[in-house]
Amino acid sequence: MMMRFLPVNLNALLVELRDLNETLSLFDALRYTTPDGVEEMIPAARTLLVRFNPHTTSFARLAQAIAGCDLGRSDTRQGERVMIPVDYQGEDLPQVAELLGISVSEVIARHTGNDYMVAFTGFAPGFAYLSGGENLNVPRRSSPRPRIPAGAVALAGLFSGVYPQESPGGWQLIGTTPLKMWDLARDVPALLQPGSRVAFCDNRRRPVSVRRPDALPAAADNPPLDTGCALVVKTAGLQTLLQDAGRPGLAGQGISASGAMDKGAMRRANRLVGNAPGTAVLEIVQGGLVFRVEGHTVMALAGAPCPVTITRADGAVWQARPFTPIALDDGDTVTLGIPSSGVRSYLAVRGGFAVTPVMGSLATDTLARLGPEPLRAGTRLPVSAPERLTAVELSAEGDVTLPVAGETVTLDVVAGPRTDWFTDEAWQALTEQEWLVTLLSDRIGLRLQADTPLARTVLHELPSEGTCAGSIQVPPNGQPVLFAVDHPLTGGYPVIGCVAAYHLDLLGQLPVNARIRFRAVTSFSALTLPADAGAA
Repeated sequence: MMMRFLPVNLNALLVELRDLNETLSLFDALRYTTPDGVEEMIPAARTLLVRFNPHTTSFARLAQAIAGCDLGRSDTRQGERVMIPVDYQGEDLPQVAELLGISVSEVIARHTGNDYMVAFTGFAPGFAYLSGGENLNVPRRSSPRPRIPAGAVALAGLFSGVYPQESPGGWQLIGTTPLKMWDLARDVPALLQPGSRVAFCDNRRRPVSVRRPDALPAAADNPPLDTGCALVVKTAGLQTLLQDAGRPGLAGQGISASGAMDKGAMRRANRLVGNAPGTAVLEIVQGGLVFRVEGHTVMALAGAPCPVTITRADGAVWQARPFTPIALDDGDTVTLGIPSSGVRSYLAVRGGFAVTPVMGSLATDTLARLGPEPLRAGTRLPVSAPERLTAVELSAEGDVTLPVAGETVTLDVVAGPRTDWFTDEAWQALTEQEWLVTLLSDRIGLRLQADTPLARTVLHELPSEGTCAGSIQVPPNGQPVLFAVDHPLTGGYPVIGCVAAYHLDLLGQLPVNARIRFRAVTSFSALTLPADAGAA
């Protein structure tokens, strides 16, 4: 048995194996004995994505350690049988039947005729990749849909799956189910657990009952102490979200890290008010936020520079400076204007916000629909009691220069993991032409457009595999999607390269109609090593 190691970023690699069984065996082995520097692992159909600390280990050293793992050790994967009722009226059902050369009724008969197993989770919380669909092997759509409804039952390659909530996706839709795949009100939010067996049934023919997974102990998420001070939102602007450092390390539950798009700006805002670097802040898109202050606090703004107008309770108006601490009194109204550059501004208050965390974080994940709701008019945000805080910084005038619409921004890109799936001309087109950031861009990803699409040499379907923020994923139309912080954990379109980790904050400040020029900082090179002789 051989393992192929593919570069993903300067802090991630992809291990390619022969099949799902080998992938799960390696995943089990690495969980039993984890090499130094490994931070997170995401199993998929035939690959294992490994994120690592580049200050602790290296690509070559980690590849040698992984190749030496004993794959004979494997966990027992057994779980309960879950029945999922389906209304088979998906909009892609006729096309699926045509692709397979069978009737629609035969597609339904095959889908309901055998059990599936939860092989791994990913894409989004509650999304399970169900193996066992050898008789329904269909490709993904040539272009992913921007929105797929919650409960959609879909096919891609040899897998079946159910979308837990509304999200983008490229799978073929064959029906819908009323069951909730992800529900934070349950002791175990995900209905389908790794190892569970799943059977689909035609909802028109027979009723079914579903038992919840056994309860697991959950970590307590308790709100910090409320000081009585609060920000009361009058106008929320285009989008204002609570964000912090995110939820790293939860990929095994199908949860991406998420967090602030520009984490450097988040840290600078917190330093200005004396908070810990990862304290939750407000992420404000294109200004427009207006709020009234109850009590007394100190705020600061970093990231996209926008005008700050303070209207005191007595009607006096003054202009505050961004990138400096600003004392706020009871009755003050703060108005943020449109930023002169960049997209996202970050507002911190001393002590942070007394809001109950969700799974250990106040980050709002827009793909997973996880975390606090977006702010709206009338939202009251209590301020936490300042405890063990440091002195405020007087200024952050050295804030980075941010792009404006129409400007060309250079982002460094690391080749891999699927650069060799594309023509040499495609890599040249990626790095030599300018890419427009289109209107279809958000925290999940930036849809890019250029005159020359990226052509592939390998045309067959790519089994789903783990992805990172910054991945440049290319659907069959050749116009790439650049993944941002709320990206899906796994994807089924090949990734030609990945924006270097140190440029991800800049990615978060790219406005619509900005242009990107990708600069290659590595060339593609894969490493193949023999696996340990103890492999199964």
